[in-house]
Amino acid sequence: MPISVSASTLKSWLHDGREIALLDVREHGQYGESHLFYATSLPYSRLELEIARLVPRKQARVVVYDGGEGGSAGVAERARLRLEALGYTQVAILEGGTRAWRGAGYQLFAGVNLPSKTFGELAEHVYRTPRITARQLAQKQAEGAPLVVLDGRPVSEFGKMNIPGAICCPNGELAYRIRNLAPDESTPIVINCAGRTRSIIGAQTLINLGVPNPIYALENGTQGWYLADLPLEHGGTRRYADDSGGQSLQTQARALAARFDVPYVDAPTVRTWFQDVGRSLFLCDVRTPEEFKAGSLQGAQHTPGGQLMQASDQYVGVRGARLVLFDSDGVRAPVVASWLRQMGHDACVLAGGLNSGLALDVEASPPAPALASISVPELARRLQRQDVAVVDLRPGMRYRAAHIPGARWSIGPNLARDLVAEPCQIVLVADEAELAQWASLELPQAPLLLEGGMGAWQQAAMPVESSPDRPSDEACVDYLFFVHDRHDGNKEAARQYLAWETGLVPLLDERELAAFRLPPAAN
Repeated sequence: MPISVSASTLKSWLHDGREIALLDVREHGQYGESHLFYATSLPYSRLELEIARLVPRKQARVVVYDGGEGGSAGVAERARLRLEALGYTQVAILEGGTRAWRGAGYQLFAGVNLPSKTFGELAEHVYRTPRITARQLAQKQAEGAPLVVLDGRPVSEFGKMNIPGAICCPNGELAYRIRNLAPDESTPIVINCAGRTRSIIGAQTLINLGVPNPIYALENGTQGWYLADLPLEHGGTRRYADDSGGQSLQTQARALAARFDVPYVDAPTVRTWFQDVGRSLFLCDVRTPEEFKAGSLQGAQHTPGGQLMQASDQYVGVRGARLVLFDSDGVRAPVVASWLRQMGHDACVLAGGLNSGLALDVEASPPAPALASISVPELARRLQRQDVAVVDLRPGMRYRAAHIPGARWSIGPNLARDLVAEPCQIVLVADEAELAQWASLELPQAPLLLEGGMGAWQQAAMPVESSPDRPSDEACVDYLFFVHDRHDGNKEAARQYLAWETGLVPLLDERELAAFRLPPAAN
């Protein structure tokens, strides 16, 4: 494995049929402005926290990259060395980063979750998913027509804004809960999300299952609703009931799995795969957060079904890996797997699901370096003596909102540079202690860690200050400003976002398009 590869070599690797993890190790905001199509965002500041989850097999072929110039130059080399120290054996750097990729004539993309969102646009075209506009839906609601509006986003997103009258039912739960939510088979069902992808995939899921109701995707979701000058609700709590009638759709779910060649595999087979040093394996529990918390299979990660389809790259960092999905009902896993197969993933369903008896001894993440801690009262006393320097490692926008007076903001890749001339004892503040512990490796002397982080400081009623313009937008590399206020009253940002989403497909080349496995388009 070479230490560095050219853009043309990487391009061939991405389509050679072998596993590869392509990691953008810049911070999330930099990634969102311009990145490679198949890249997984793994910021250098979170490298040690996320790598074992995203790339569990240390023998996997890994390519890391940065921008090749400017503020992110050199981050890829640091990431390569850190990954090798963690035991990864095949790590290379993209020579010249995104600058060289563009220079070689290859496309760069803005935004996040590119493969999933592009797939949604392709799926709408292939299946000709029925749609309804915001004004058409509003008119039906005003007329009092029988109608069920289901929001396919997670509960946390639903609470930010929702179509009036909508019920939260994440896409991964639709097949399992639909008969309770719409018991009358003549009632029209409308699926919406914030934009387009989950509206399309949610509606087409029910159609693919043979649900007899009239089914529509809300065109452009809550953004389309807002652009039509219709009011949204905020703080909504309506959601699916915990009990379901999902068992009635087991037959349909199995038929859907067969239609898209989704294999069912038993526990002994998965154990054998797990021992295969040549392939990566992800054991995915697609049930709800509450179900996962109550108990799951050893070695599984929680990948709620709707989000696994919507944001696959946030859960699976290895292109070409084996994905083994399971549930407790025989409905959700095969439905989600049917979509993942069409997206080009090697997805299968664990026979027996939660009751299969499968247990995998997944290697634990390496322990973070130990740091001595400092209590809130002691930090307050030392700040008065002015013999400590407080460095806040929380996300830049949280720092802007409230931080300890006098604290400066920094982030993993910039920490050593920002503190090069600091003579005082450094105290790190973080939401996650492990993030600060790993970041301490960037410093020549071990810092102290504030016990309980900013939460403990505020609970003790200690003073805080805000800085709406600090860190500056340019310095706030962990925040994705890409049409970031599309849900906060900025209609132009919403229009730009929808134009970006609908314009993705023409940007793909033939090999990227060929990786999807959708059925032929209807005539």
